[in-house]
Amino acid sequence: MSWPAAKARRVLAALLRIGWSIKRTSGSHRILERDGWQDFVFAFHDNVEIGPRMLARIARRTGLTPQDL
Repeated sequence: MSWPAAKARRVLAALLRIGWSIKRTSGSHRILERDGWQDFVFAFHDNVEIGPRMLARIARRTGLTPQDL
């Protein structure tokens, strides 16, 4: 799968659209939860550019696909 780079704000919005919800927030760290998945720590400021390798890593833990962005 080929991942484009994306802003953290856009990635978080995509995660919320596919069923994740924010459980807790502390600064830029957001703990996300979803039934059937282990909690995921999303620790990026909104304007940070997330590269393809990190997006692939996030996808493995969350079920995100390039089409979700």
